[in-house]
Amino acid sequence: LLGCTIKPKLGLSAKNYGRAVYKCLRGGLDFTKDDENVNSQPFMCWRDRFLFCVEAIYKSQAETGEINGHYLNATAGTCKEIIKRFVYATELGVPIIMHDYLTVIDRQKNHGMHFRVLAKLLRMCGGDHIHVGTVVDWVSMPRVLPIASGGIHITHMLALTELFRDDSILQFGEGTLGHPWGNAPGAIANRVALKACVQARNEGRDLACEGNEIIHEASKWSPELATACEVWK
Repeated sequence: LLGCTIKPKLGLSAKNYGRAVYKCLRGGLDFTKDDENVNSQPFMCWRDRFLFCVEAIYKSQAETGEINGHYLNATAGTCKEIIKRFVYATELGVPIIMHDYLTVIDRQKNHGMHFRVLAKLLRMCGGDHIHVGTVVDWVSMPRVLPIASGGIHITHMLALTELFRDDSILQFGEGTLGHPWGNAPGAIANRVALKACVQARNEGRDLACEGNEIIHEASKWSPELATACEVWK
């Protein structure tokens, strides 16, 4: 799955936030996502954000004919308030609702937790995917999808495709929204690059050796990708 965390985290009105969601989904992403600290602020009440995001989902689906979605962050200060937001989201017909838990882990060998332990804990809690950072060794576990995010862009696509294979979620935040032509072209560039990498891998090509050539070939017929390659070299 190919997605994007909407940025900036704070400062957008609910209407402008929904517009950013629409442009990303219209460009071909499978989903967009609230960041962990996007919950409810005076300039963007959670209820307004939910409404504008749902409008963006239905509009993009009607125009593209593709199924996509948005992770609505229902995190709140009390369990009662969380449930209230969950119920409201389900009434709007939103299939994906998130509650954010943050666990900080480093790579020091004598500290932290193994990803397989975290994956098991996640499944026991009812979760099905887990953030694993940018490009890290992933110890796969059935029914738990790794989410790669955090500073990734076009140049990481080859490594991500080879490391995480098909059952994974790739979230390009600035790698989508930072495209000089806007959110939709940024989404198109990432989608074209991902398809090119997956096709090349399935054809038996060596991504490590031919990576730059694969992206370059795809950029010849995608001006959005060509421009992205100029930005992220």
